[in-house]
Amino acid sequence: MVNHYELSIYCLPLFQLFMSPFQYFSICIVSLWVFTIESFCFGGPKLRLSAQTFSSLDFQESSVAMDSIKKPLGLNNPPGLNKNLYPPIEPYSVGFLKVSDIHTIYWEQSGNPDGHPVVFLHGGPGAGTSPNNRRFFDPEFYRIILFDQRGAGKSTPHACLENNTTWDLISDIEKLKEHLGILEWQVFGGSWGSTLALAYSQSHPEKVTGLVLRGIFLLRKKELDWFYEGGAAAIFPDAWEPFRDFIPQEERSCFIHAYSKRLNSKDLEEQIKAAKIWTNWEMMTAHLLPNEENSKRGDDENFSLAFARIENHYFVNKGFLPSETFLLDGIDKIRHITTVIVQGRYDVCCPMTSAWDLHKAWPEAQFEVVPDAGHSANEPGIAAMLVAANEKLKNKYTGK
Repeated sequence: MVNHYELSIYCLPLFQLFMSPFQYFSICIVSLWVFTIESFCFGGPKLRLSAQTFSSLDFQESSVAMDSIKKPLGLNNPPGLNKNLYPPIEPYSVGFLKVSDIHTIYWEQSGNPDGHPVVFLHGGPGAGTSPNNRRFFDPEFYRIILFDQRGAGKSTPHACLENNTTWDLISDIEKLKEHLGILEWQVFGGSWGSTLALAYSQSHPEKVTGLVLRGIFLLRKKELDWFYEGGAAAIFPDAWEPFRDFIPQEERSCFIHAYSKRLNSKDLEEQIKAAKIWTNWEMMTAHLLPNEENSKRGDDENFSLAFARIENHYFVNKGFLPSETFLLDGIDKIRHITTVIVQGRYDVCCPMTSAWDLHKAWPEAQFEVVPDAGHSANEPGIAAMLVAANEKLKNKYTGK
């Protein structure tokens, strides 16, 4: 009997008659992607992951799942809703805030000083912010606040792990809000930023006017196993092998812990080498199609050291969360907050299963799947949907 994967392959020549070359190429890639996941992740004896590990991928025909298929999601063809990135802008104020005896964080403000405040929570953890992050927001409406989390970007000490936990970051967000004289604000976060946004908003729901979440990461074991213990290698074997081969065979039972040993070595050169390899693995998998500029970030010693050390530190410690289901269990605290979830269908770093689990737990939040995107916020489809999400919240604030 011909299965549905074989059928899709047989139909590819027919698809070519009705599609543009790019659409046809995308269908080919998607067919291969799905077949690879099925063959290697669910049936491949050489991987440590099993079908049970990904039981949440079995999309049951629950009422939530069926509703999400039947209902239009709203941001794809909204009348008059901007989906283009705003032009580059410069901050109107910058500063450093001492948040502990050890740590000082960099912050900046751009856009409208009298506008609706929005705080941007960057990913990693350890990635820091960049000027392009300002472009997701209408600068005439929003008061745009960016800051580098402990040890990241321009914050000091660089790549420092001491007193660096999720709860320290939540405390920093509150201190920054009070320092800037803000009572409440919109929260925007992607990847690790979505994790932190959920944790912060559940800790301070009364301070959050709206949420935009992208590339959902709930910091569960199956998510870490997928990306760091061999699952994603089925999609990117060429990028995986340098990551794998840096670790001796006898230490490969847990790559996260093996890299932790090297990222915390007393030998700075060993730290840097491990950091570059760790960072390259993530940079090379963040886009649906290869992105040379993003891949080169792993060659930057300063960026890689903070990114890899801090990220690994959080993953070894399971995000400093009390349980695997902590963020999903806390949804009732924020269920009332207007929220848009944006997820790339072919996100390899933070697979869609996590966004799907969040969607099922929180059907009130608007759930947008970008059909031709991976993980990065800079992919065209994701960037457009993030801008549109901010526009939707802007219209809500102004009563339009």
